[in-house]
Amino acid sequence: MSVVLTSIEGAVATVTVNRPEALNAINTDVLNALEQAFAEVEANPQVRAGVLTGAGTKAFVAGADIKAMQAFGAEEARAFSAHGHRVFALMEQSRLVWIAAVEGFCLGGGCELAMAADWINASAKSKFGQPEVNLGLIPGFGGTIRLVRRVGQAKALELCATAEMVRGEEALRIGLANALYEPGEVLVKTQEQAALIASKGSLAVANAKRVIRAGADLPAERGNAFEQQAFGIQFGTADGQEGMAAFVEKRRAGFTGK
Repeated sequence: MSVVLTSIEGAVATVTVNRPEALNAINTDVLNALEQAFAEVEANPQVRAGVLTGAGTKAFVAGADIKAMQAFGAEEARAFSAHGHRVFALMEQSRLVWIAAVEGFCLGGGCELAMAADWINASAKSKFGQPEVNLGLIPGFGGTIRLVRRVGQAKALELCATAEMVRGEEALRIGLANALYEPGEVLVKTQEQAALIASKGSLAVANAKRVIRAGADLPAERGNAFEQQAFGIQFGTADGQEGMAAFVEKRRAGFTGK
């Protein structure tokens, strides 16, 4: 049985961590399979948006596989962390918008995986947290960095230092989640949102993602200059010309990704 499943419906790819018997815990096999899945989806021109989820209703991903990590020394732990960082960053660097659909537990490495997506849609019964200090550890897959950028430094430190879990409603309030749905609905709703994104100009979506992500780390003046350049680039695309022509002619645009 594959530990990661990929399905494509229309222009939307859904990647599922598939270890429900272990609450979808992350180990080296999962990281390798995610790396392959992300690469295959990225290379597929049919796909224009991605959804990331976990198998079953109990957990998105309940964390890293503690039994597997128990035997690590310091260097093995550093290498495992580096592997996770490399794989998770593939979503951030992707031309696609990736949305995490979270049902159930989303803890430790699972929370870090979800935060590597462009945003998170959550079930009302989902539970988020970075409980590593309970094990005498700290987050190792980007949690200390991405959590700060989502919820601010003080709240990120509170969550990491107390190891307390927050439910979906609180995750929405603090900005960790973008949307909240009833249990059992989050995956379908997220796939519908991904299909909406996939119907837009794919080059424009990719360019908007690139500018927003890069601009977040730039001074305002440089960020604005970056946006101006990217704005101009879109006018040289077939999609840009088609979108404007369709608007003027009052018809639906036929985007081709060119």
